[in-house]
Amino acid sequence: MVSQGFVDEAQVNARGGDGGAGVVSFRREAHVPQGGPDGGNGGAGGDVILQADRNVASLLGFRDHPHRRAESGAHGQGSKRNGARGADLVVSVPVGTTVNGRDGQVLADLVRHGDQYVAAHGGRGGRGNASFATNRRRAPGFAEQGEYGEEEWLTLELRLMADVALVGFPNAGKSTLIGAVSAAKPKIADYPFTTLVPHLGVVRFHEHEFVMADIPGLIEGASQGRGLGHQFLRHVERARVLVLLVDLASVEGRSPTDQTEVLIEELSRYRAELLERPRLVVGSKADVSAPEVAAGFEGLTVSAVTRAGLDELLGRLAEEVSAARAAEPELESFVVHRPEGEGFAVTRDDDGAWRVVGRQAERAVAMADLTNDEAAAYVQGRLRRMGVERALAREGVRPGDTVRIGGVEMQYLADSLEGEDQGPERPRRAGDQGPERPRRAGDQGPERPRRAGDASR
Repeated sequence: MVSQGFVDEAQVNARGGDGGAGVVSFRREAHVPQGGPDGGNGGAGGDVILQADRNVASLLGFRDHPHRRAESGAHGQGSKRNGARGADLVVSVPVGTTVNGRDGQVLADLVRHGDQYVAAHGGRGGRGNASFATNRRRAPGFAEQGEYGEEEWLTLELRLMADVALVGFPNAGKSTLIGAVSAAKPKIADYPFTTLVPHLGVVRFHEHEFVMADIPGLIEGASQGRGLGHQFLRHVERARVLVLLVDLASVEGRSPTDQTEVLIEELSRYRAELLERPRLVVGSKADVSAPEVAAGFEGLTVSAVTRAGLDELLGRLAEEVSAARAAEPELESFVVHRPEGEGFAVTRDDDGAWRVVGRQAERAVAMADLTNDEAAAYVQGRLRRMGVERALAREGVRPGDTVRIGGVEMQYLADSLEGEDQGPERPRRAGDQGPERPRRAGDQGPERPRRAGDASR
């Protein structure tokens, strides 16, 4: 629901910072004719973190500005100087915010001040050429690119954290009551749907203190989407005690019994377990009700204007809240952890091309500078060691078939399946045109075995 000052549902686009690129660098010192590689690594990108904050009342800040992006990592430098890590972006949300994914799955429930959820991880920093130096590869002339940060579209829903929820028809006197017993100052007027947003108020009665929420008016059929009340039913979910406020001076002619039955029915249809919560049925506007209506009402009667019956109501609520707090465990926040998947799978795209799906394989290709022959050969070796080529062969890949890994496209050579270490030719980015560039003498990394009759290098 959206108003000028209150938003309880919003979307956020979270993007982690990009990783910095590694650098290709060699030592340049006087009297050192062959300085070794000294390219530093790039810094990792920052994360976007959602953090519950009791000082934030709504999701209003996301209504016009849904995009949140963390800082990117710095690039590496020579002399083995690594780039700085990008700063995390901590985004404050109200306590009681639920984080949902695109498919509607609940990813996190932030019910306590300080609870955090990493909405988007930053990308890894690329390694500089110093990291690729080995006894066989003494002067690597390539480095890794930085990894792009994650980007996620998430839906945030706020469910108010209240001990008592006031539930009733429009103009039942909910706003007047919460204004009389707390410091909340809701807008009050004599027309339907005066309350367009929930209000929270802290009630202090003797040694007791509890939070009361004014839930905008329900009408019959609210659980199926009628009226405005269905947009606020979520705020009843966390309340420990329910107060069904019925209007003893209803101008629509609804009896207190009829109002009570409709309210219970709507709560049951929305979420049946709500009927298991402690609840009080309270008659409002006792000062202006017909004497016979008030006399026939069996519940508590109050008047927020004259304050008649308020002390008795607050005493009952304080007892019910204390008992509910003692009977139930403290609300626990939870976060769905997303471990990095291991391994890979081979699938087919609609156009018949083969696709390798797996975070490690996709990352190895995405971070490589495939315009560099040494880097392409290194990636080819990594894929071979992961078992990607054997898996493709088992699935039935044929010479000339297209293989895609992430956003990169490669093609099997006509004779690449002969020998133990089969493999695709140098990868191409999707959409590249023209023939593949041949290997050059001096290329590093594992190569396709030579057959009898091949020219020596």
